[in-house]
Order: sequence, then C-alpha cells, then structure tokens
Amino acid sequence: MRKHWIDNLRWVTVLLVLLYHVIYFYNNKGVFGGIGGFGDGPQYQDVVMYILYPWFMPLLFILAGISARYALQKHTTKEWFKARTRKLLVPGTIGLLVFHWMVGYFNTAVASREGVFDEVPVIGKYFICAISGIGPLWFIQLLWLLCVVLLVIRAIDRKDRFWNWCGKAGIVTIILLGILFWAGEKTLIRNPRPESLDGLLNLYKPLFYLIPFLMGYFLFSHEGTQEKLKNAWIPLTVCAVVSGAILIGTTFGQDNTSPEYLSSPLNCLYGWLACLALMGWFQAKFDSTGTFASYMTRSSYGIYIVHYLVVASLGYMMKMYTELPPWAMYIFLTVAVFTLSPLIYETLRRIPFVRWAVFGESSHQRS
Repeated sequence: MRKHWIDNLRWVTVLLVLLYHVIYFYNNKGVFGGIGGFGDGPQYQDVVMYILYPWFMPLLFILAGISARYALQKHTTKEWFKARTRKLLVPGTIGLLVFHWMVGYFNTAVASREGVFDEVPVIGKYFICAISGIGPLWFIQLLWLLCVVLLVIRAIDRKDRFWNWCGKAGIVTIILLGILFWAGEKTLIRNPRPESLDGLLNLYKPLFYLIPFLMGYFLFSHEGTQEKLKNAWIPLTVCAVVSGAILIGTTFGQDNTSPEYLSSPLNCLYGWLACLALMGWFQAKFDSTGTFASYMTRSSYGIYIVHYLVVASLGYMMKMYTELPPWAMYIFLTVAVFTLSPLIYETLRRIPFVRWAVFGESSHQRS
C-alpha cells in the first residue's frame, strides 16, 4: 500500500523550497546567490530562510532514501538504476543545455552588464549560461551520485544485515543519531578558497547529504521506526520549535549557510528534530490523498525543476528595471513562482524531447 504521507511531505517541502527561493533571492545576510537585499538594515522576512534551511534539503534526501528502499523491493537493481539515471542524470546534464541555460543567463546578467563576457563568443556564452543554470539541479545531480554509492553498499551487504540491525533502533537511539547529522556538517570546509572548488564542495555537501539519504534507506524505511516517530510527533515537534526559536533568536543576521553556522550544535539539533517531527506529524495527520495531493505528487518534481527560472528572471527584472517597493516585489514574485512554475511544467512536459531532457520522463509516458 502506498504511503501517502511520504508523497505529501515531499511535495509540501518542495513548495517550501519555492517560497525559500523567493526570500533567498532578495536576502541581505551574505548568503551566496540571489541579487541582494534592500539596504543593510534588518529584513525580517529573511527569517523564512532560518526556519527552513536547516532541515528541508536533508528531509528530501531522507525521503529519497526511503523511496529507494521501497522501489528496490519492487524492481531489479538494473531497472531501478536505469530509471534513476533517466530521472536524475538526464535533467541534471542535458537539461542544462535545453532549458536551464535561461536560468544561467539571468544568473550571469550582472557580469554581462559589466562587460565581463564581451570577448567571449556566442557559443561560449551559451555554455557558460548552461553551467551557471545548475541552480537547484545540484540536488538531483548529487542524488544520482548517492544512488551509485547505495548500489555499492548493497553489493557489500547482500543479505541486508545492516538494514535489519537498523530496524531495532528505539526512539532514544533515533534522536541521538542526530550526532551523525552534526558530524556530516563538520565535513564542510571552514574557509573555502576562492580560487578552488571548495565553495562547490560546500554547496553540494556530499558527505553530509549521504548521511540522511542512507538513514532514509536503512533506518526510516522500517515500519517500526516510522511508528515510533508517529507516536512521538507531539514532543518531537515541541522540541523542534523550541530549539528553532532559540537558534533564530540568537543568530538572526548571520549568514545561515556558512560552514560555521551549519556545523553549530544548535543548528544541527534543530535541523534533526525538525526532520523527525515532520515525518511523525505527516504520518499522524496527513497519510491520505485527494485530487490536489495526487496532482502535486505527480507534478512537484517537475515544478521544482523549472521554478527557479521564474525566480531568477522576474526577480532580476523587478529589482533592476522597476521602482516597485520591496513588499510588492515579494508579493509579485511569490504569486508568479506558484502559478507560472506549474504552467511552465505542464507546457514543457507535452513536448516529447523536452519532456525527456528536462524532466527525465520517458517518451511513452502520457502527456
């Protein structure tokens, strides 16, 4: 029987990613990317980043790990990996050339205005834009690599001994595994060198995200583990809210994506408790589906893939070419990303080659 709580938690988290990127695009906290804020004073709307960033991407990797376990129970390893490659690697590579070069165009717009690319030929600018358009696609690129790692681990542990052993964990042990969450954040490079790939490593955080992905596969895919979280969702939620409030109250104004911030014990405590609380809460209250939920289950991946074009293009043009007050930019960009992203997805998925290249949907899937 399908676990609707997993589907619902996934698409709700994706929608929160869309909201996060609206706030992130105009942040003034020193977070890399975006176009900058509106002066040096407090932007209290940036609190959204502090609430969401510690947990929403780790949670998506946990859910991906759980889903991988269930999928591999129904399909052969070859079938599963072929499907993962089409769904993740194709959009994360070919999709850059077909669609995401447009995102890269706006990501490099400031440099273009300053004449940085004046001597670069058109084909060179195209490939620069394509690479610069990776944006949120780092998630699917990394997820594909973690799937490769998982296959290696499965080959070593053919009899599922480790999976069976993880299923014995009690709720206290599960909470204490947050130490691994903290250990993963400690793998970030504290002082990335501008001339190196240190910043790229800190963006992808492969060793950190490997932990929640494998926990999803080996620990949270167990019915017993899920039941423990469901039974404890109220105290877990209270603890997550309290730790989050303390974190935000004591750190607001800092760059919440810096290695120092991310590896702080309080940030890791809040992020881990939030992941556990949300999984328990959605099991207890949202393990059902309906028309809208079914649509979002099918479409949230595609909406995620295309949404940043709306953020980057409209967000850039409003900031650079209009005199709109900040509050209006936030409202217009929020409405746009939640309405135009589904429209773009529904349009592109009806074009056979584009459907395959941008979303990893096979040509025989119904449009």
